[in-house]
Amino acid sequence: MYNEIAHMDSVIFSYFNTQQFEPFKALFTKDLEWFQDNDGLVPYTTVFKNFKTTFNKPFKLTRQLVSGSLEVHPIKNYGAIEIGVHQFKHIENGKEETGTFKFVMIWQKKEGNGKYPG
Repeated sequence: MYNEIAHMDSVIFSYFNTQQFEPFKALFTKDLEWFQDNDGLVPYTTVFKNFKTTFNKPFKLTRQLVSGSLEVHPIKNYGAIEIGVHQFKHIENGKEETGTFKFVMIWQKKEGNGKYPG
């Protein structure tokens, strides 16, 4: 399961890093529950409106999983919990800006594919 979640994490963020909106969005279920520390629960439509805005900005925001930080914990008859640390980078005013954050994702196994519902 660890390898499957690690692979899906890399797939999602490959689409994010290359700003491929539709393939990125397709990896999430419509019953998505997206929680942010500053905003609380964010509705599905708002999440993807925000991503579309981010993808259209002149700077390129990229995400990288911090090596060695990935944890995967199975959830019986559901999927898994992914915990890790990631960095987001972009160029602002000619200087690289980096933010490092801990994250949690819950993956639901559906129809043979990992899907991230929230």
